[in-house]
Amino acid sequence: MGMTLIEKIVKNNTGTAAKAGDIVTVNVDRVMIHDIFIPFVASKFEEMGFTKLWNPDKVVLIYDHLVPASQVDDTRHFKVGNAFVEKYGMKNIHRADGICHQLMTEAGYVKPGNVVFGTDSHTTTYGCVGAFSSGIGYTEMASILGTGTLWIKVPETIRVNITGKLPENVMAKDIILKLIGDLGADGATYKALEFAGDTVENMSVASRMSMSNMAIEAGAKCGLFSPDEKTAEYCEVELTDEMKNLKGDEDATYCRVMNYRAEDFVPVCACPHNVDNCKTVKSLEGTEIDQVFIGSCTNGRLEDLMAAAEVLKGKKVAPFVKLIVTPASRKIYTQALENGTMKILSDAGAIITHPSCGLCCGRTGGILTDGERVVATNNRNFLGRMGSSKVEIFLASPKTAAACAVAGKIVEA
Repeated sequence: MGMTLIEKIVKNNTGTAAKAGDIVTVNVDRVMIHDIFIPFVASKFEEMGFTKLWNPDKVVLIYDHLVPASQVDDTRHFKVGNAFVEKYGMKNIHRADGICHQLMTEAGYVKPGNVVFGTDSHTTTYGCVGAFSSGIGYTEMASILGTGTLWIKVPETIRVNITGKLPENVMAKDIILKLIGDLGADGATYKALEFAGDTVENMSVASRMSMSNMAIEAGAKCGLFSPDEKTAEYCEVELTDEMKNLKGDEDATYCRVMNYRAEDFVPVCACPHNVDNCKTVKSLEGTEIDQVFIGSCTNGRLEDLMAAAEVLKGKKVAPFVKLIVTPASRKIYTQALENGTMKILSDAGAIITHPSCGLCCGRTGGILTDGERVVATNNRNFLGRMGSSKVEIFLASPKTAAACAVAGKIVEA
């Protein structure tokens, strides 16, 4: 009997074959803690009686949600984090370099086949390079910091096959929103989403990141892509035979198989107030908007900014509409400056912010008020996430978002 991708990762990690439903203890390759959770992780770690980290070099602390501070208590998180770093000899700390999920792969912390956990639900992002990564709470994180291990139940797998060539105005974001709409917000709870097919193979790592990032929005434990030469180049590694074998076998046991033709995809939006409330952009055309947000760990990469700039070039943001652009990291910000993307966005009237979580988590940079609507490229549109509970959030791709900014209403790119 063949094995799914997640089963192969677990076998390589533990040295023991395991199937879906088995309880196993994995050896953790890397962990990520962000600024919101560090005070709770630090407190629980010492409450558990630990006196040293299992491996300081495998722990990464990233300040991104609260940078720059927008509330008085935010600075406490920085002080606690800095004290924890100094006390336990950590070296991997990022204080204002970008969003945690971008940095974990961009900075080389995650490699194909790794087992990684983070204190944020969108830790599923690293599945884009063939790693098993998932979000956990601060108690589990404290336990890993002391032991280097964590027990998990091996997830069942939903195989998602996508074949063909995508239409020009369709991006990976449209694919994952459509999939979440088809599955429902709980349709993949504690399951692995395994993406395959020639459409997937032709995707950039950045596009794969968008899809892995949002796997959690269907309840998935992880969202996995098989490593290939694009992965190797991005991760700056040479693929080993073990890494090359990280693909689901045809005779593996899948709890569900979903097949899609790329040509059938169209631009879509996730409508208020749930990510699985997916509708075509065409059906929403004419809906007036107040703001557009392009950024986040879902769609703040260079290819996203360039896609938006392609739509915005030579045009202006509609009167009384704010366009906020937030690159996912300093590196991306610099790249977008160097290749002229930032100038196009700025000339169109965009407000360009520092790399951080910002508006996505309702912190610095553009919260809205009662009755306002925003088209955003981030991953969640929950009630009250970007301001008051009477704000309407529509999730879309960077191309669609840019087109909406110019039109002042929801339109297709």
